[in-house]
Amino acid sequence: MKVTILLGSVRTGRQSHKVALYLEGLLNHRGVQTNFIDLSELTLPIMGSTEGNTPLYSKNFEHIGRLLQEGDALLFVSPEYHGSFSGVLKNTLDHFWGEFHRKPIGVATVSSGKMGGINASTQLQHVILSLGAYALPLKLLVPEIQLSFNESLEPVNKYLNKSANKFLDEFLWFGNAIYQKKQQCSLDKKMA
Repeated sequence: MKVTILLGSVRTGRQSHKVALYLEGLLNHRGVQTNFIDLSELTLPIMGSTEGNTPLYSKNFEHIGRLLQEGDALLFVSPEYHGSFSGVLKNTLDHFWGEFHRKPIGVATVSSGKMGGINASTQLQHVILSLGAYALPLKLLVPEIQLSFNESLEPVNKYLNKSANKFLDEFLWFGNAIYQKKQQCSLDKKMA
């Protein structure tokens, strides 16, 4: 099973990338292959604008689409802005559809306050269901992100390490269950 991580933050001085990189490291340590999509490096125009006909758009669109398609399961990482997930993540999700079909998706959100982006995570799970994907019920919420990691991007408290590992345990169980069922259905169709 391959996991694609989608980092939905482009702001200068962002902090959510710490969680995305940390989760990628934990997954790799567990032997899970990952793809990483950083929306600060792969920009897309606002959905529906006329800017979508440039070579850079086509290149980024194809690259993001391929990485999303390659992911058997996806992780969305977003900061909470004004009680919701980031606009750049929503814009990216609006550009794609089939790449999410029946895929398990986990949500990790961050905030500078004590709530860890709970509103963003809840809204993002609703969007995931609307995409035709399966939202992992358990969410990873990281409060006070600016205080959560040291300079080496290691968590500074046991709580974050424990909650991240519990989140990944559930995510991988959930993802593998759906992945195996999809593989079995595909095999059954070939045999029929």
